[in-house]
Amino acid sequence: MSMLGNNPDRSVKFGNRWELVPVPFFSVYPLLYESCALSNQTMAEDKPWALISEVGEQGFIEEATDIIKQHFNIICLRDFLLNPQQHGPKIQAILMWNTFPAAEPSLLSSLPSLKVVANGGVGIDHLDVPYITSLGVKVANTPGVVSVATADMAMGLLLASARKIVEGHQIAVDRKTTSIPQSLVGVEVTGSTLGIIGMGHIGYKIAQRSKGFDMKILYHNRHRRSVEDEQSVGASYCENMDDLLREADFVVLVVNLSPETKGLISHRELSLMKPTATLVNVSRGLVVDQDALVKALQSGEIRAAALDVTHPEPLPR
Repeated sequence: MSMLGNNPDRSVKFGNRWELVPVPFFSVYPLLYESCALSNQTMAEDKPWALISEVGEQGFIEEATDIIKQHFNIICLRDFLLNPQQHGPKIQAILMWNTFPAAEPSLLSSLPSLKVVANGGVGIDHLDVPYITSLGVKVANTPGVVSVATADMAMGLLLASARKIVEGHQIAVDRKTTSIPQSLVGVEVTGSTLGIIGMGHIGYKIAQRSKGFDMKILYHNRHRRSVEDEQSVGASYCENMDDLLREADFVVLVVNLSPETKGLISHRELSLMKPTATLVNVSRGLVVDQDALVKALQSGEIRAAALDVTHPEPLPR
């Protein structure tokens, strides 16, 4: 992957096959409007058409929909499917939220005028980017839009697990509770060792937050951060991930999902962790071998796991 620094079209080129256009969250819509503008054709209100999944539930929230409508005529997937022959030729953008509408070949083949697929999130592992771009369609995402929220969630999960906040709540509201078990005390966070696997935007923000707890910070990353970055948060680089796993009290996963990271944490990696350690996953569910994790928890190989993501979501009941 090569970054095209200061590139005016804000693109990232992967080899010679496709490009990704990363832009801030709501600014994606004016960008797409510009990208999709018709040169020789005037549409209703001079706005191009965009396909979305729905409004509410699994679709766009009302506030986002109002912004989209400033730049697009929108049609929901259920209405589109009633007459794809009529609507298909006018759709120039797919605006995805929570992976919907799915950009599958069966849908894309019915959209001859499609110019861009815009994902309202960071990860694009649910998109077949080489296939989409082979159709002459650009792919856009919104990097950085959830960095702060995800870092907050990671620390929240870490604290909730360490101090057994969820269990404490359950005990507090249970009418049968007559005493508080000693096990509810939990474990110390302050002064413990934090291991961050994936020290990108989000990982670095987690490191910044952990400074407030006087945590010793270890990190493993594809590329080492600058000396200035390390010194700013007091982080030490572990070239070998195994070294981090052996030493950390809390291991936080903050990696992208790729063929290299799928199943990154499995039986072997869990066996390297301390029996008192906690695994926190705020990346993707498939980064962790869940069967291996269940066995590690049941056998006491590690103390706990705090998961923001699973596969599938939600887990079967």
